[in-house]
Amino acid sequence: MSGVAQPTAEVVSGPPGGGAGGNPFIRGAVAGGKLFIRQREATVFLVAVALFVYFWATTSTFVTGSNLSNLLSGYAAQIIILSIGETLLLICGEIDLSVGFVFTFSPFLMHYLIDFYGVPGIPAILLALLMGVAVGWVNGFFTVTLHVPSFITTFGMSFILLGLVLTTSHAYPANIPASVQGIGNWIGGTQTGSGQWTQIIWAVVLVVVFHVILTRTRWGLHTIAAGGNLLGAREAGIHVNRIKYGNFMITGLLGALVGIQIAFYNSTIDPSSGGYQPMFYAVAAAVIGGTAMLGGVGTIIGGFLGAIVLAIVLDGFLIKGVSANPVNIIFGVAILIAMVANVLLARLRGERGTV
Repeated sequence: MSGVAQPTAEVVSGPPGGGAGGNPFIRGAVAGGKLFIRQREATVFLVAVALFVYFWATTSTFVTGSNLSNLLSGYAAQIIILSIGETLLLICGEIDLSVGFVFTFSPFLMHYLIDFYGVPGIPAILLALLMGVAVGWVNGFFTVTLHVPSFITTFGMSFILLGLVLTTSHAYPANIPASVQGIGNWIGGTQTGSGQWTQIIWAVVLVVVFHVILTRTRWGLHTIAAGGNLLGAREAGIHVNRIKYGNFMITGLLGALVGIQIAFYNSTIDPSSGGYQPMFYAVAAAVIGGTAMLGGVGTIIGGFLGAIVLAIVLDGFLIKGVSANPVNIIFGVAILIAMVANVLLARLRGERGTV
């Protein structure tokens, strides 16, 4: 009896052995690769790996215990911690130019409270950290309540904090108070010994905490909403003003923490530390990591990887003996290359460019 031939099991299931397309390992690898490429942080991760391999291959002292601790605690940690605050602010459509001067002033305040007013060590450190929160609140008040652009508000605050430091210290460094030297290893660590990894441990812990906050909590969702569509966020009942106040205060707190950490790490309180440079590094790290300057988009992990890129460039060229004069040119080119790669990969993912 004739009729339409029915498909056999072999035809339906494909050729025996499956070929490359039927190999579950290859399918998993391809799917994993596509998932990786879709991640906003993929580009900056690849750039960081490429830079690390380059300096490892061209500099014999790059991958040593002493240099890695200097790379991570001496360079990367402070940029990472500051970039957390700047990322949160950039996502909700603001910026803080004064955080580097909170960095400068906080260890001096700790020193004044202990050596001039007799405040015990730990309360003095806590009060210095609260000063950063207070500065953030003032920045929030002028920006959110009085509607002064955050660029102008925090620019003015930078001069106020710098003036306070120079006036009170007479532009001279100060010694770490004796009453807090014993706890320095737990806060800022040391350049050698068991405390040399303290700062990077703090940085990684804070990255994990704020990554969870940004991606898994209402605060993070509202931060993204405030930067992505301010009017829509307000109409949805989000307390945008509270979100922005809070992120300014978080940024100030992190700036104060980094200032105290660096003072302990360097064993001195220096009026020339901090300033605009670490702030710009933090903003650059956030942007390199995929945070949009206009708000609404960004990740803490991206800022972390952006900070690693900057730290590798700074440390690697220093080890290679590149003069300090052209290193900023190289540094700027590296940032532009990272950003171009980020934009191109975003286009490949079919996303709108965010820079």
